[in-house]
Amino acid sequence: MDWQTRVTSLLGIKYPIIQGGLAYLAYADLAAAVSNAGGLGQITAMSLPNEEQLRSEIRKVRRMTNKPFGVNLAIGQHGRPYDHMLDVVLEEKVPVLSVTGGNPKNILSKARGENIKTLVLVAAKRQAVKAEELGADAVMVVGQEGGGHLGRGDIGTMVLTPYVQENVSIPVIASGGIVDGKGMMAAMALGAEGIEMGTRFIATTECVNAHVAYKQAILDAGEQSTVVIKRSLGAPARALRSPWTEEILKAEKLDLGYEQLKELISGKANQRYINEGNETAGFGWAGQGSARIKDISSVEEVIHLIIKEAEQIRSKWK
Repeated sequence: MDWQTRVTSLLGIKYPIIQGGLAYLAYADLAAAVSNAGGLGQITAMSLPNEEQLRSEIRKVRRMTNKPFGVNLAIGQHGRPYDHMLDVVLEEKVPVLSVTGGNPKNILSKARGENIKTLVLVAAKRQAVKAEELGADAVMVVGQEGGGHLGRGDIGTMVLTPYVQENVSIPVIASGGIVDGKGMMAAMALGAEGIEMGTRFIATTECVNAHVAYKQAILDAGEQSTVVIKRSLGAPARALRSPWTEEILKAEKLDLGYEQLKELISGKANQRYINEGNETAGFGWAGQGSARIKDISSVEEVIHLIIKEAEQIRSKWK
């Protein structure tokens, strides 16, 4: 079946499937595998130590695939500078740039006139409308089911996707709780022209930086296995339920503020779990869709099965 949408045409990909930015996980091996399988793979820029490491990852992806790929800039991390990373993205003429976690105005302004497609993650209609006004080529709409950082309004993907789609003219990509062909077809029915998945791509053989314990926790997850942390800081984010996240939630109830919480919610604590497998000394992001992930597959197998299931559903609709 033909899966061409405005998203596939915009990005030059076969299937309207985008891999999320995945801090400390989304590097060349995963990005190239997703792109080779017909989706859009991405490198996470802000998890890398410096601009030369980013340049190295970009060039590694190019050695592994001749398909389009993207770089994700997660800019909402307490004012961390990102201009040096953006400069590399533009210098290396990366095909796609996605922006998450902050105001994309400066990035979109700097990218204007460059031969690069821009995607902005949003969690509200207001953000989507503003992103379009600023020149974004498409918006990725994340519902509260998603893993990692979410919107403050607790709006689900089912409601948020069509609400945004009805208020912007640029393509909408749905994110949050989508792990298979059923989710993809639901997103399309809601008006999306593509999907973004994060948690599903963690549970793949090519996500080499994800520790086996982290992957197994995703496989073992049920519908109550994730919690939202960092609400007290105005930056809600969904993670796997664990003793560490329980400690975070206890600290948040005391309204201690960022300075008292920063070690508990730090990138290092995140890495101790997801990269090193230390389940008692860190935390791992995951969406509610983890409850429906039951195997570690190759990226190619994941995308093949999504498309196969979506085609089976689509054939029934005719």
